[in-house]
Formats: sequence, C-alpha cells, structure tokens
Amino acid sequence: MLTFPALIISLILGFLLNPMNSHLDSLATSRILLLTAHPDDECLFFAPTVLSIQRRYPSSQIYSICMSVGNADGLGVVRKKELEASLDVLGIDQDRRWVLDHPELKDNISVYWNPDVIASVVQPYVLEHSITTILTFDGKGISSHPNHISLPNGISHLVATFPSNASSPPPRVFTLITVPLVHKYIGVLSPLLAKLDLSVGDLLARAHIAGIGPPSIPVAISDVAQYRTALRAMQQHSSQLVWFRWLYVSFSRYMWVNEWAELTLATPTSSQRSPTPLAI
Repeated sequence: MLTFPALIISLILGFLLNPMNSHLDSLATSRILLLTAHPDDECLFFAPTVLSIQRRYPSSQIYSICMSVGNADGLGVVRKKELEASLDVLGIDQDRRWVLDHPELKDNISVYWNPDVIASVVQPYVLEHSITTILTFDGKGISSHPNHISLPNGISHLVATFPSNASSPPPRVFTLITVPLVHKYIGVLSPLLAKLDLSVGDLLARAHIAGIGPPSIPVAISDVAQYRTALRAMQQHSSQLVWFRWLYVSFSRYMWVNEWAELTLATPTSSQRSPTPLAI
C-alpha cells in the first residue's frame, strides 16, 4: 500500500503530467483568431489555450495577429523576428499569422489605442478568413497595460459595426480573465489548484448535488510538456529575457492556466481612453 506522502506525490504528479480542459468546445471553433498587442504576449499569456486547442481540436485553425512590433525600445525589427520564431514553436502556421506596424498602434505603456483604428485594421482579416472566434485580453489587460486594455474595446467596436452583408456572422469574442494579484504568481500551484477545482466540481456534479459543478467558463490547463513548450517559445524572445521575466515564467499562472469569459458587447466611443473594464 502507498504511504500517505507517496499518495500525495502520486496525485500531484498525476495532475502535473496531464492537461485538463473544461468547456473549451465553446471557443475551439473552426477559425480562431488570437489577437495580441506585443511580441511575447502569445506565450506569456495565451500558450495554454493555443496548445490545448491544437492538441484536442486538431481540425481547428488558429490565426494570430500581433498589433505592434513592440518597438518601444527601438527593437521592433528584432522583436518581429523573435515573434516569428515563437509562433513556430507554438505551431501557428506562417500563412495564418501577421505582425502589424500601424502608425496609430505603437507599443507605448502610457497610450490607449483608438478602438475605431483597431476595428478597421482587424476587420479585413476577419472577413477574408471567415474568423468565427476571437481570443484576446479582457478589460483589465492582465498586466494593466493600456495597449492590452485597448484590444477588447476595439474588438467590441468591430463586432458592433460588423457589415450586415458579410458572408459570415460576426465572430464570438472571448477575453482572458484577469485574476487577483494573490492568485497570479503562485507558480506550479496554479495548475494543481485549478485541476483540483475542476475535478472536485465534476465529482459533485456527478453526485447530483444541486447547484454544484465545475465552472461553466472555458478553462485550459497545461501539463508539464505544454508548460515547457510555452517556456521554449518565450526563450525565442531573447531580447526580452531580463531577470523579472524569468521570475514571471517561473511563477505566473498564465504559463499554466487560462480562464475565459465571453465578451458582453458594448459599443465603445473613439474618445474612450480610460482603463474601465468592459462588462464580461
């Protein structure tokens, strides 16, 4: 018989060595657009979802648009090449990814991008490729970066003004949930606690305990292999690997766990410049 410590270790290893997903079907549609603000967003925040969809839903097509080359420090050319290498690691095809460099969408930690501009820039890609789902940041932007916060505002405007004569309906929009700071940097405890939450909820649901069950939101939780893939993708961004980013990839929840909310659309105004979250 296993001793109690050995049993605990076995459970921990079992949780870490196996991915887990919940309600991911709702966003794993046929044509998915990952919309980010800067090179390295794709692996620092969204890797668990990208890797989970590719593993569980191989027929889905994932597209990527990065809205800037990340030229705040004059490294735009370098960072664009690093992004290409990172997307290679994450498995997003070269003909399904674009890095933009619009004059009104520059990497800037003090500027909120105009939602009208975001909508007008992204819409042609959505129409041409019949995008069915858009994945992006929520109204808090995970790190409160104003460029991140601008993206759901812009996509809300895109959907609200979607052409009525388009050949496909407006895409659904899901935003990555910003968790409280106390939960954001607990490292390997993130997947353990998230999987425990899903497992216990599922057991209670099967026991027919009224009103109790796993979360109804889409959740993607990486295993060790997927975490290592995300880490390898981040290592392609060598210009960004300063000490605090090493701390981030070691302890951030978003390297392991993604939780999503479908965006409740509200039409923004082009004058909106405050980081007020959208309703989600």
